[in-house]
Parts: sequence; C-alpha cells; structure tokens
Amino acid sequence: MSTGQVALEHNKPPAKSIAAAVAGNALEFYDFIIYSFFAVYIGKSFFPSGDGYVSLLSALAVFGVGFFTRPLGGVLIGAYADKKGRRAAMMLTVALITLGTLGLAATPSYEKIGIAAPIIVVIARMIQGLALGGEVGPASAMLIESAPPNKRAFYASWQMASQGVAVMVAGLVGYVVSSNLTQEQLGTWGWRIPFLVSLALIPIALYIRRALPETLEEPTYHNDTEMLTIIFTRYRKEVILGIMVLMATAITAQVGNYMTTFAINTLKFNPKIAQVCTISGGLMMFLFSLLAGLLADKYGRKSIMLWPRVALMLLIVPMFYLLVKTESVVILLLVTMMITLLTGMSGASSLVAIPEMMPIALRATGVSVVYAIGVTLFGGTAQFVFAWLINNFGVLSMAYYVAGTSILSIIAILMMPETRHVNVKD
Repeated sequence: MSTGQVALEHNKPPAKSIAAAVAGNALEFYDFIIYSFFAVYIGKSFFPSGDGYVSLLSALAVFGVGFFTRPLGGVLIGAYADKKGRRAAMMLTVALITLGTLGLAATPSYEKIGIAAPIIVVIARMIQGLALGGEVGPASAMLIESAPPNKRAFYASWQMASQGVAVMVAGLVGYVVSSNLTQEQLGTWGWRIPFLVSLALIPIALYIRRALPETLEEPTYHNDTEMLTIIFTRYRKEVILGIMVLMATAITAQVGNYMTTFAINTLKFNPKIAQVCTISGGLMMFLFSLLAGLLADKYGRKSIMLWPRVALMLLIVPMFYLLVKTESVVILLLVTMMITLLTGMSGASSLVAIPEMMPIALRATGVSVVYAIGVTLFGGTAQFVFAWLINNFGVLSMAYYVAGTSILSIIAILMMPETRHVNVKD
C-alpha cells in the first residue's frame, strides 16, 4: 500500500463516528418532530379549549417556541464547539435533549396541575430548541472535516438523511401507538409513549458519542463576541445566502411533518393512515438525501441544491390542488413522498455547501447561526402559518406560500459559490 493510500485510510473516519453523529442527530430530531405528529392530542392535554382549532393552534405555537431558542443554542453551543471541540458540544446537545424530552413525557395534564402544565411544556420545548440549535453546526463540521475530500458531500448528507430516519421512526412509533390505542387513550396518555421510547434510547446515543474523533486540532478564537463579530462582518454574505437557502428547506420540511396533522384535521383521515404517509416520507428523505450527497460529490453542490428546489416550486401547487380535489389516500401518500424526497435532495446538498463556505475556526458557530436563524424564522413559524392559512384561505394558500419562499431560495442558490473543491482544513 502506498504512503498516500495509508494516509487516506488513516484519515478516513471510522463507521462508528458517522453512526454517532447520525444517531444523536436522529434522536434529537425525533424528539422534536414527534411533538408535531401528536400536536392534536398535546393541545387537548395542556391547552384545553372549547374550540379544537384553538387548542391545536396553541400546541403549534408552543411547537414554534422550540424554534425560537435555536439561535441561542446555535450561538452558545456552536461557539463552544469551536473553542472546546466538536465532540464535547455534541455530548452537551444530547444531555439537553434528554432534559427537554423528560419534561414533555412526565408533565401531568392541565386538568391535574393547572397552569403549571403548559409552563413546564414551554420550558421543555425551549430546552429542546437549544439542543437542536447547537447540534447541526458541530455535527456538520465534524462530518465534512473527517471525510475524504471526494466524499465530503456524501458524509455530510447523513445529516439530512438522519432527519429522514427520525421522521420514519417517529411515523412507525406513531403508527404502532395509533393502531393499538383508542382515541380516548391517545388523548389521555398514549401520546406520551413515543417520548418514553426516546428516553430509553438516549443512553445509547451518549455512549456512542463518547467515541467520536475530534476534528478541531487547535482553537483559533476563545471569545464568543469576537467570533460572532467576524461571522457577521467578514462572512456576512455567506450568512445571508445560507439563511435564504435554508428558509425554503425549513418550510418544506415542515410541510412534510405537518401532513399528519393535515390528514387528520383537514382531510379527516384515520390517524393510522396519516402515520403511514409519515413513514413513507421519512424513507424518501433518507434515501434521496444520500443520493444527493453522492451526486453532489460528482457534479458539484449548486446543481443538486437548485434543480430539486425548482421542481418543488413548480409542483407544489398542482400537487395540493389534486390532493384537495381527490381526497385520496394514494394521492396523499404520493404528495408526501414527492415533497420529502425533493426537500431531502436540496437540503442535503445545502448542508455541505454552507459549512464549506466557512473557515474551520468558525465553522461550527457559523453553521449553527445560519441554520438556527433560517429554521427559526421560517421553520418555527411554518406549522402555525399553515394552520392559519388553511383555516382562512384554504389549502392552496399553504402551497403558494411554499412556492413563493422557494423562489427566494433559488435566487440565493444562484448567488452562492461552488464549494466542491475548497480546502475545509483552512
């Protein structure tokens, strides 16, 4: 074996390192996503109202609260990762998600403890938001910094693919729970089961993450204020473009997550049918995120970000028009799969391009800030906006909202540099 081959094998990250990043990320997104799947029942437990629509909006508003602590998590944990290392930051995010999930799973209903119940739930969602806001930056940085140069996009694509795994597993757990419990049981205690499943798996994620390699050799900065100042001045253009790109990804990802609530509340489908769509959507995101990574390594990041986004912009309104007209389970399944696979492809390639635009000394902080702000402003408000638009203007208004934000994202993609050949060690 040649010296070059030995070096490549030495630098190649072990499979367990990728598994650690993916497992922790998937677990944290599972906890975050499962809330939206059971928003109808959570609303009734913690936000009782004579109007089911008001209870749902209250639950979705609290779902959004988790997004609004993401920027803080992005800044604090991202900066921590650039000062203390990727591994330490990724251990911290799992610990935080444990606290948030425990708060949701163990809090008694409003009926039992009154106003304390929604207050605890809001705090739990804020903690979950802190964890997710700080997760993506360190995990993305570790994946691209430990990958061979010609496989960076594929390694980074596991970041988005793990979200697909989270959606798929959440859908499977939701389907099993919905299939074996009555509506009354789901509303009173059954919705807590998916959160308890997560708590049982958290020790495994912590154990695996302890084996992560450290890819930050020597910190350059030790002051959070200095790091943020540089990011928002010297790399201001990269931050703005990154936020615009992730805007559409965050919104369409929430469309996929919202399909369960949409199928139950708007189309009046059985919850079990809605969960099947969730499972299929998660599978599509998983498979096509990895495909996007392979293609981005071969053809570059921009084209793989661009064309799936263009396709989604053109197809979203006709797809929802067909869904509303037919109210067909098959159409619901196909629409969900199409949305998630296109979102997965565009999102996976963007989660390698954005870190590649940042220097290694500021990468975790920069990516965390871009991701947290983009997802907070648009992903955090998406489900609440969807519910409001549908109630006031009909289903197609949600589709037009997605199409409009996609246009802005396409403009940002066209303005981004191609980062396929950059040196991520600089």
